[in-house]
Amino acid sequence: MTSQTITAAAAGTWTLGDLTVNRLGFGAMRLPQHGEAFAPGAVPRDRDEAIAVLRRAVELGVNHIDTAAFYFSATRCANELIGRALAPYPGDLVIATKVGPARDRSGAWEPHAGPGQLRAQVEQNLRQLGRDHLDVVNLRVVGTDPVADRFGALADLRQAGLIRHLGLSNVHPHHLDEALAIAPVVCVQNMYGVGVRPDQAALLDRCGTLGIAFVPFYSIAGTGRTAGAAGTVGDDDAAVRAVAEAHGASAAQVRIAWTLHQGPHVLAIPGTGDPGHLADNVAAGALRLSADDLALLDAAGR
Repeated sequence: MTSQTITAAAAGTWTLGDLTVNRLGFGAMRLPQHGEAFAPGAVPRDRDEAIAVLRRAVELGVNHIDTAAFYFSATRCANELIGRALAPYPGDLVIATKVGPARDRSGAWEPHAGPGQLRAQVEQNLRQLGRDHLDVVNLRVVGTDPVADRFGALADLRQAGLIRHLGLSNVHPHHLDEALAIAPVVCVQNMYGVGVRPDQAALLDRCGTLGIAFVPFYSIAGTGRTAGAAGTVGDDDAAVRAVAEAHGASAAQVRIAWTLHQGPHVLAIPGTGDPGHLADNVAAGALRLSADDLALLDAAGR
């Protein structure tokens, strides 16, 4: 599938609270390094290359970037790369970040932040991005414990003007109920893709009913997770390849297109540090899958 002249607008738009974004966005997790995200000793990406990719993404109509302060390598930080590449920021650019997890200077994971630690994480994102407020902050959750105290702390920061909108990441349905009782939720980020976590379909549908964006992560990588698409294995691969061949598209483009076909409220945030892959990912927003294509992919993914 050709990527010439195709922009992120081809995917259509959705509104996060009062912020309208193209449904095809960009995830910054893999931007600071080559190879697997968060891998010890990963080779940092060339700064100029990373900056060029971010600027090209905006040129291609991407106005929704997903990032986090814990996206960093030995010498590169996604937030600082975004600031260096794009500040002063375009008026329509929405930057979504997430809080909860943290890594020490060596890259090792630390315990997730409690309510009293979240303000420091929010302020860290503000400093790194050079912003006086954050467009969207997602509370990243691990496990099934209640989130009311942590989400409530973020709601207080929203009231204070440091955050515009709130979301959730890696959550269970009851977490959404808890959060909605405290403050509006504009998006839910959970792992989902062709052949990956089909149990998320019910939560995806509920988000659509509530007008909440559902933003899958690992929609290309699938079971490869932080290793990327190269680490993906599964019974769905043959079906993806068949649909890709029929459309003259890549497997990654089919996975992105399938994601966008799951509902008008579903956003895609594929990430890459490669300019060619970036253009191909954006072009996937124009790929229209048939009912037969979707049936084949859905059957293979069960």
